Amino acid sequence: MKWEENVRKVVPYTPGEQPNRSGVIKLNTNESPYPPAPGVAAAIERLVPDRLRLYPAFPEQTALAAELAGYYHVGTDQIFIGVGSDDVLSMAFMTFFNGDRPILFPDITYSFYDVWAEVYGIPYETKALDAEFRIRTQDYVTPNGGIVFPNPNAPTGVLMGLAQVEEIVAANRDVVVIVDEAYIDFGGISAIPLLDKYDNLLVVQTFSKSRSMAGMRIGYALGSPQLIKYLNDVKYSVNSYTLNYPTLELGVEAVRDKAYFEACCGRIMQTRTRAEEELAKRGFTFPKSYGNFIFASHKSMPAKEIFERLKENDIYVRWWNKERIDNYLRITIGTDEQMETLYAALDQICGG
Repeated sequence: MKWEENVRKVVPYTPGEQPNRSGVIKLNTNESPYPPAPGVAAAIERLVPDRLRLYPAFPEQTALAAELAGYYHVGTDQIFIGVGSDDVLSMAFMTFFNGDRPILFPDITYSFYDVWAEVYGIPYETKALDAEFRIRTQDYVTPNGGIVFPNPNAPTGVLMGLAQVEEIVAANRDVVVIVDEAYIDFGGISAIPLLDKYDNLLVVQTFSKSRSMAGMRIGYALGSPQLIKYLNDVKYSVNSYTLNYPTLELGVEAVRDKAYFEACCGRIMQTRTRAEEELAKRGFTFPKSYGNFIFASHKSMPAKEIFERLKENDIYVRWWNKERIDNYLRITIGTDEQMETLYAALDQICGG
Protein backbone atom coordinates (compact mmCIF):
# COMPACT_ATOMS: atom_id res chain seq x y z
CA MET A 1 0.00 0.00 0.00
CA LYS A 2 1.46 3.32 -1.14
CA TRP A 3 0.42 5.30 1.94
CA GLU A 4 2.57 3.06 4.18
CA GLU A 5 5.67 4.78 2.82
CA ASN A 6 4.79 7.76 5.05
CA VAL A 7 4.04 5.78 8.20
CA ARG A 8 6.46 5.95 11.12
CA LYS A 9 7.23 2.34 11.97
CA VAL A 10 8.67 1.40 15.37
CA VAL A 11 8.78 -1.67 17.58
CA PRO A 12 6.56 -0.67 20.54
CA TYR A 13 7.28 -1.14 24.21
CA THR A 14 5.89 -4.42 25.53
CA PRO A 15 4.38 -4.10 29.02
CA GLY A 16 3.93 -6.94 31.47
CA GLU A 17 0.89 -9.14 30.99
CA GLN A 18 -2.36 -7.93 32.58
CA PRO A 19 -4.44 -11.07 33.24
CA ASN A 20 -8.12 -10.17 33.39
CA ARG A 21 -9.41 -12.69 35.90
CA SER A 22 -9.54 -13.18 39.63
CA GLY A 23 -7.30 -15.45 41.65
CA VAL A 24 -4.08 -14.44 39.91
CA ILE A 25 -0.95 -13.49 41.85
CA LYS A 26 0.49 -10.64 39.82
CA LEU A 27 4.20 -10.17 40.45
CA ASN A 28 5.18 -8.92 36.98
CA THR A 29 4.57 -5.16 36.79
CA ASN A 30 6.07 -3.81 40.03
CA GLU A 31 2.81 -2.44 41.39
CA SER A 32 2.50 -1.96 45.11
CA PRO A 33 0.67 -4.78 46.91
CA TYR A 34 -0.86 -2.25 49.32
CA PRO A 35 -3.64 0.32 48.82
CA PRO A 36 -3.00 4.07 48.61
CA ALA A 37 -2.94 6.23 51.73
CA PRO A 38 -6.26 6.33 53.62
CA GLY A 39 -6.61 10.00 52.79
CA VAL A 40 -6.94 9.12 49.12
CA ALA A 41 -10.17 7.20 49.75
CA ALA A 42 -11.49 10.07 51.87
CA ALA A 43 -10.65 12.54 49.11
CA ILE A 44 -12.69 10.51 46.62
CA GLU A 45 -15.76 11.23 48.74
CA ARG A 46 -15.03 14.96 48.53
CA LEU A 47 -14.80 15.11 44.73
CA VAL A 48 -17.29 17.51 43.20
CA PRO A 49 -19.04 15.96 40.15
CA ASP A 50 -19.84 19.37 38.69
CA ARG A 51 -16.11 20.03 38.38
CA LEU A 52 -15.90 17.28 35.74
CA ARG A 53 -17.52 19.54 33.14
CA LEU A 54 -14.62 22.00 33.48
CA TYR A 55 -11.07 21.68 32.25
CA PRO A 56 -8.64 20.90 35.09
CA ALA A 57 -6.14 23.45 36.31
CA PHE A 58 -2.67 23.41 34.82
CA PRO A 59 -0.71 20.94 36.98
CA GLU A 60 1.99 23.39 38.07
CA GLN A 61 -0.71 25.70 39.46
CA THR A 62 -2.38 23.04 41.63
CA ALA A 63 -2.23 21.96 45.26
CA LEU A 64 -0.39 18.84 44.06
CA ALA A 65 2.50 20.92 42.74
CA ALA A 66 2.60 22.87 45.99
CA GLU A 67 2.54 19.65 48.03
CA LEU A 68 5.40 18.12 46.03
CA ALA A 69 7.42 21.34 46.22
CA GLY A 70 6.99 21.44 49.99
CA TYR A 71 7.85 17.78 50.39
CA TYR A 72 11.11 18.12 48.44
CA HIS A 73 11.94 21.69 49.57
CA VAL A 74 12.02 23.13 46.08
CA GLY A 75 10.05 25.84 44.30
CA THR A 76 6.87 25.07 42.40
CA ASP A 77 8.74 26.31 39.33
CA GLN A 78 11.02 23.28 39.77
CA ILE A 79 8.16 20.75 39.48
CA PHE A 80 6.77 19.25 36.27
CA ILE A 81 3.79 16.90 36.55
CA GLY A 82 2.72 14.44 33.87
CA VAL A 83 0.58 11.37 33.21
CA GLY A 84 2.84 8.85 34.88
CA SER A 85 6.61 8.95 34.65
CA ASP A 86 6.39 7.51 31.13
CA ASP A 87 4.70 10.71 29.97
CA VAL A 88 7.27 12.82 31.82
CA LEU A 89 10.18 10.90 30.31
CA SER A 90 8.66 10.99 26.84
CA MET A 91 8.28 14.78 27.09
CA ALA A 92 11.85 15.05 28.35
CA PHE A 93 13.17 13.05 25.38
CA MET A 94 11.22 15.29 23.03
CA THR A 95 12.40 18.47 24.75
CA PHE A 96 16.04 17.90 25.60
CA PHE A 97 17.42 15.34 23.15
CA ASN A 98 17.55 17.28 19.90
CA GLY A 99 21.24 17.34 19.00
CA ASP A 100 23.18 15.46 16.35
CA ARG A 101 25.21 13.46 18.85
CA PRO A 102 23.75 10.22 20.22
CA ILE A 103 22.19 10.07 23.64
CA LEU A 104 23.55 7.42 25.99
CA PHE A 105 21.85 4.85 28.21
CA PRO A 106 22.69 1.33 29.48
CA ASP A 107 22.26 -1.78 27.35
CA ILE A 108 20.20 -3.40 30.13
CA THR A 109 17.70 -0.81 31.27
CA TYR A 110 14.10 0.36 31.04
CA SER A 111 13.04 -0.86 27.61
CA PHE A 112 11.04 2.26 26.76
CA TYR A 113 14.20 4.35 26.22
CA ASP A 114 15.07 2.96 22.81
CA VAL A 115 11.39 3.10 21.79
CA TRP A 116 11.20 6.84 22.49
CA ALA A 117 14.51 7.39 20.72
CA GLU A 118 13.17 5.61 17.64
CA VAL A 119 9.81 7.43 17.73
CA TYR A 120 11.42 10.86 17.97
CA GLY A 121 14.30 10.10 15.61
CA ILE A 122 16.95 10.55 18.32
CA PRO A 123 20.34 8.92 17.68
CA TYR A 124 21.43 6.76 20.59
CA GLU A 125 24.13 4.43 21.85
CA THR A 126 23.87 1.86 24.62
CA LYS A 127 26.69 1.30 27.07
CA ALA A 128 27.18 -2.22 28.40
CA LEU A 129 26.76 -2.81 32.10
CA ASP A 130 29.61 -4.71 33.71
CA ALA A 131 29.39 -8.37 34.77
CA GLU A 132 27.64 -7.35 38.02
CA PHE A 133 25.08 -5.26 36.07
CA ARG A 134 26.65 -1.99 37.19
CA ILE A 135 27.01 1.19 35.15
CA ARG A 136 30.62 2.08 34.37
CA THR A 137 30.77 5.83 34.86
CA GLN A 138 33.74 6.17 32.51
CA ASP A 139 31.51 5.07 29.61
CA TYR A 140 29.54 8.30 30.03
CA VAL A 141 32.52 10.65 29.89
CA THR A 142 32.43 11.04 26.12
CA PRO A 143 30.77 13.51 23.72
CA ASN A 144 27.02 12.86 23.61
CA GLY A 145 23.63 14.46 23.11
CA GLY A 146 22.27 13.62 26.56
CA ILE A 147 22.15 10.82 29.12
CA VAL A 148 19.34 8.87 30.76
CA PHE A 149 19.47 5.99 33.22
CA PRO A 150 17.31 4.55 36.00
CA ASN A 151 18.61 4.49 39.54
CA PRO A 152 18.05 1.89 40.87
CA ASN A 153 18.31 0.32 37.45
CA ALA A 154 15.45 -1.61 35.93
CA PRO A 155 15.11 -4.53 35.62
CA THR A 156 18.19 -5.36 37.69
CA GLY A 157 17.48 -3.37 40.87
CA VAL A 158 21.15 -2.38 41.14
CA LEU A 159 21.71 1.00 42.82
CA MET A 160 24.38 3.52 41.83
CA GLY A 161 25.79 5.60 44.68
CA LEU A 162 25.12 9.33 44.73
CA ALA A 163 28.80 10.12 44.20
CA GLN A 164 28.78 8.13 40.95
CA VAL A 165 25.59 9.84 39.81
CA GLU A 166 27.21 13.21 40.45
CA GLU A 167 30.31 12.12 38.56
CA ILE A 168 28.20 11.55 35.44
CA VAL A 169 26.23 14.79 35.83
CA ALA A 170 29.36 16.87 36.48
CA ALA A 171 31.17 15.42 33.45
CA ASN A 172 28.28 16.32 31.13
CA ARG A 173 27.39 19.94 31.91
CA ASP A 174 26.75 20.68 28.22
CA VAL A 175 23.81 18.24 27.98
CA VAL A 176 20.81 17.24 30.08
CA VAL A 177 21.23 14.19 32.33
CA ILE A 178 18.00 12.45 33.32
CA VAL A 179 17.98 10.21 36.39
CA ASP A 180 14.89 8.00 36.39
CA GLU A 181 14.11 7.28 40.05
CA ALA A 182 10.97 5.16 39.80
CA TYR A 183 12.29 2.83 42.55
CA ILE A 184 14.38 5.18 44.67
CA ASP A 185 12.08 4.96 47.71
CA PHE A 186 12.94 1.31 48.39
CA GLY A 187 16.34 1.96 49.95
CA GLY A 188 18.19 4.32 47.63
CA ILE A 189 19.40 7.90 48.00
CA SER A 190 17.83 10.37 45.57
CA ALA A 191 19.80 12.71 43.34
CA ILE A 192 17.44 15.56 44.25
CA PRO A 193 20.04 17.24 46.55
CA LEU A 194 22.25 17.66 43.47
CA LEU A 195 19.72 20.03 41.90
CA ASP A 196 21.23 22.92 43.86
CA LYS A 197 24.56 22.37 42.08
CA TYR A 198 23.59 21.28 38.56
CA ASP A 199 21.13 23.04 36.28
CA ASN A 200 21.47 20.25 33.68
CA LEU A 201 20.00 17.54 35.98
CA LEU A 202 16.42 16.30 35.71
CA VAL A 203 15.17 13.82 38.34
CA VAL A 204 12.03 11.85 37.46
CA GLN A 205 9.84 10.00 39.97
CA THR A 206 6.40 8.37 40.01
CA PHE A 207 3.37 7.64 42.17
CA SER A 208 3.02 4.19 40.59
CA LYS A 209 5.34 2.20 42.85
CA SER A 210 5.98 3.47 46.37
CA ARG A 211 2.81 5.59 46.55
CA SER A 212 0.50 2.76 45.41
CA MET A 213 -1.21 4.78 42.68
CA ALA A 214 -0.28 3.15 39.37
CA GLY A 215 -3.91 3.37 38.30
CA MET A 216 -3.99 7.17 38.67
CA ARG A 217 -0.99 7.80 36.39
CA ILE A 218 0.98 10.54 38.14
CA GLY A 219 4.63 11.18 37.37
CA TYR A 220 6.76 14.22 38.01
CA ALA A 221 10.17 15.70 37.39
CA LEU A 222 12.33 18.01 39.46
CA GLY A 223 14.91 20.28 37.90
CA SER A 224 16.06 23.85 37.51
CA PRO A 225 13.35 26.41 36.72
CA GLN A 226 14.72 26.75 33.20
CA LEU A 227 14.54 23.00 32.52
CA ILE A 228 10.97 22.88 33.82
CA LYS A 229 9.97 25.88 31.70
CA TYR A 230 11.28 24.15 28.57
CA LEU A 231 9.35 20.98 29.48
CA ASN A 232 6.14 22.93 29.95
CA ASP A 233 6.64 24.79 26.67
CA VAL A 234 6.73 21.48 24.82
CA LYS A 235 3.91 19.94 26.84
CA TYR A 236 1.56 22.85 26.20
CA SER A 237 2.40 22.68 22.51
CA VAL A 238 1.12 19.09 22.47
CA ASN A 239 -1.70 18.93 25.02
CA SER A 240 -2.37 21.48 27.74
CA TYR A 241 -4.81 19.42 29.81
CA THR A 242 -3.08 16.13 30.46
CA LEU A 243 -4.00 15.41 34.09
CA ASN A 244 -7.61 15.18 35.13
CA TYR A 245 -9.25 16.86 38.11
CA PRO A 246 -9.66 13.72 40.30
CA THR A 247 -6.04 12.69 39.78
CA LEU A 248 -4.74 16.10 40.82
CA GLU A 249 -6.92 16.08 43.93
CA LEU A 250 -6.12 12.53 45.05
CA GLY A 251 -2.39 12.92 44.46
CA VAL A 252 -2.24 15.54 47.21
CA GLU A 253 -3.32 13.02 49.83
CA ALA A 254 -0.77 10.46 48.67
CA VAL A 255 2.04 12.96 49.29
CA ARG A 256 0.58 14.36 52.49
CA ASP A 257 0.50 11.07 54.44
CA LYS A 258 4.22 10.62 54.95
CA ALA A 259 3.85 8.10 57.76
CA TYR A 260 1.74 5.73 55.66
CA PHE A 261 4.12 6.11 52.70
CA GLU A 262 7.15 5.24 54.82
CA ALA A 263 5.36 2.32 56.46
CA CYS A 264 4.45 0.76 53.09
CA CYS A 265 7.98 1.16 51.78
CA GLY A 266 9.29 -0.41 54.97
CA ARG A 267 6.95 -3.40 54.67
CA ILE A 268 8.00 -3.98 51.07
CA MET A 269 11.70 -3.79 51.95
CA GLN A 270 11.18 -6.20 54.84
CA THR A 271 9.39 -8.67 52.56
CA ARG A 272 12.16 -8.21 49.98
CA THR A 273 14.79 -9.23 52.55
CA ARG A 274 12.83 -12.37 53.37
CA ALA A 275 12.37 -13.08 49.65
CA GLU A 276 16.12 -12.89 49.11
CA GLU A 277 16.61 -15.52 51.79
CA GLU A 278 13.87 -17.79 50.47
CA LEU A 279 14.95 -17.54 46.83
CA ALA A 280 18.58 -18.23 47.76
CA LYS A 281 17.48 -21.39 49.58
CA ARG A 282 15.86 -22.56 46.35
CA GLY A 283 18.92 -22.12 44.17
CA PHE A 284 18.42 -18.59 42.87
CA THR A 285 21.13 -15.95 42.58
CA PHE A 286 20.53 -12.23 42.09
CA PRO A 287 22.16 -8.84 42.50
CA LYS A 288 21.27 -6.90 45.63
CA SER A 289 18.05 -5.11 44.78
CA TYR A 290 17.02 -1.60 45.80
CA GLY A 291 13.70 -1.79 43.95
CA ASN A 292 10.41 -3.44 44.85
CA PHE A 293 11.48 -6.52 42.90
CA ILE A 294 14.27 -9.10 42.63
CA PHE A 295 16.07 -9.97 39.40
CA ALA A 296 16.82 -13.66 39.83
CA SER A 297 18.39 -16.55 37.93
CA HIS A 298 18.13 -20.22 38.93
CA LYS A 299 21.22 -22.43 39.19
CA SER A 300 19.84 -25.18 36.93
CA MET A 301 16.38 -24.46 35.53
CA PRO A 302 15.98 -22.02 32.61
CA ALA A 303 14.11 -18.83 33.47
CA LYS A 304 11.68 -19.26 30.59
CA GLU A 305 10.60 -22.67 31.90
CA ILE A 306 10.05 -21.33 35.42
CA PHE A 307 8.13 -18.38 33.98
CA GLU A 308 5.80 -20.64 32.02
CA ARG A 309 5.32 -23.10 34.88
CA LEU A 310 4.45 -20.29 37.28
CA LYS A 311 1.85 -19.00 34.83
CA GLU A 312 0.25 -22.43 34.87
CA ASN A 313 -0.11 -21.87 38.63
CA ASP A 314 -1.62 -18.40 38.06
CA ILE A 315 1.52 -16.65 39.28
CA TYR A 316 2.84 -14.01 36.89
CA VAL A 317 6.45 -12.80 36.93
CA ARG A 318 8.39 -10.99 34.18
CA TRP A 319 10.71 -12.64 31.65
CA TRP A 320 12.46 -11.09 28.64
CA ASN A 321 13.75 -12.93 25.60
CA LYS A 322 16.72 -10.58 25.38
CA GLU A 323 20.47 -11.03 25.20
CA ARG A 324 22.24 -11.15 28.58
CA ILE A 325 19.03 -11.31 30.61
CA ASP A 326 17.08 -14.18 29.06
CA ASN A 327 17.89 -16.43 32.00
CA TYR A 328 16.55 -14.01 34.60
CA LEU A 329 13.13 -13.42 36.10
CA ARG A 330 12.02 -10.13 37.58
CA ILE A 331 9.85 -10.92 40.58
CA THR A 332 7.81 -8.09 42.08
CA ILE A 333 7.60 -8.07 45.87
CA GLY A 334 4.00 -8.82 46.84
CA THR A 335 2.36 -9.29 50.21
CA ASP A 336 3.85 -11.87 52.57
CA GLU A 337 0.97 -14.20 51.73
CA GLN A 338 1.52 -13.86 47.99
CA MET A 339 5.23 -14.53 48.40
CA GLU A 340 4.55 -17.66 50.45
CA THR A 341 2.41 -18.96 47.60
CA LEU A 342 5.25 -18.20 45.20
CA TYR A 343 7.78 -20.11 47.34
CA ALA A 344 5.49 -23.14 47.51
CA ALA A 345 5.07 -23.11 43.73
CA LEU A 346 8.83 -22.84 43.23
CA ASP A 347 9.32 -25.84 45.50
CA GLN A 348 7.13 -27.85 43.15
CA ILE A 349 8.68 -26.43 39.96
CA CYS A 350 12.35 -26.39 40.90
CA GLY A 351 12.36 -29.36 43.29
CA GLY A 352 12.95 -27.41 46.50
